[in-house]
Amino acid sequence: MKRIKIAQIGMNRYSHAPEIFQTLAIHPELYELVGYALVEDERETCAEKIEKYFAGYPELTLEEILADESIEAVAVETDEIHLLKYAQMAVDAGKHVHMEKPGSQDLAAFERLIESARKSGKVFHIGYMYRYNPVIADVIARVKAGELGEIWSVEAHMSRMDNRACREWFGTFRGGMMFYLGCHLVDLVLQLQGIPTEILPLNTASGLEGVDTEDIGFAVLKYPNGISVVRMAGCEVGGFRRRQLVVCGSKRTVEICPLEEDAPDPDRKWMLYTEKTERWLDEEGHTAVAHKRSENYQRYEAMLTAFAEMVRGEKENPYTLDYELDLFRTLLSCCGVK
Repeated sequence: MKRIKIAQIGMNRYSHAPEIFQTLAIHPELYELVGYALVEDERETCAEKIEKYFAGYPELTLEEILADESIEAVAVETDEIHLLKYAQMAVDAGKHVHMEKPGSQDLAAFERLIESARKSGKVFHIGYMYRYNPVIADVIARVKAGELGEIWSVEAHMSRMDNRACREWFGTFRGGMMFYLGCHLVDLVLQLQGIPTEILPLNTASGLEGVDTEDIGFAVLKYPNGISVVRMAGCEVGGFRRRQLVVCGSKRTVEICPLEEDAPDPDRKWMLYTEKTERWLDEEGHTAVAHKRSENYQRYEAMLTAFAEMVRGEKENPYTLDYELDLFRTLLSCCGVK
């Protein structure tokens, strides 16, 4: 099997750049990881991460990566506000691109990137991690197959406890926490129900520690047969363990909680498991309940394995460019961007 020659552009402060780089590194059967480039002010803002995660790999210039035709693919992992800029450069250079979620809030720039990717014929892949959660993926497939009946509500929750510096950083974006983490939840709602007829953003600031950024995200998405909600916060004690997805259908209700839980493994990094509860009416009209814990899985392996398969032409990206554009527009509306 041919290995894909890949480089990483950027290191971000609060997203998944270290995990992406290290997952590429532990899969030499898929990727030949040739190095990284630092852009913007990352040498100062991400100094500790650079020393820890990039050690042993050559630092390249951005120009070297883009000009080297043997480098087939890049992972663009800068801070969110710079993502579209460098992803556009990579697409223009003829590279397959894996990009950190969700991009900056410049709709025109995102539309331009999508059209450039469409014309290039190269893979454009965004790192929405829950797309590769095996339990969530199975539920979405079952919804599409009609097993849960008509879906009338989705409730998605994703919180954590962030330090003051991170919560102040949320002010980089309109919508704050909604843009930063809410993007994952909006993605799930759209996969389950499609485009809403109306969106009501209700993002606000907790004011804790004097931080006035929108560290609480909440949006109502209205559909012809009901409403769905996405909720997240950067100031919730124990929020990670309460992350939850509830899908209500006319035949069954599925609750996934926690969405992810640590599964320590001395041989693998970022190993997790997921728990699911399912409810339905039995033949006698009583509520039947089934609870199941998933097998352990590594959060980023399925994502980057799929990306490799797409680059090699073995698999088509199920998330079309049109879908990514619809998702981005819906997310901006949830953030209160008109």
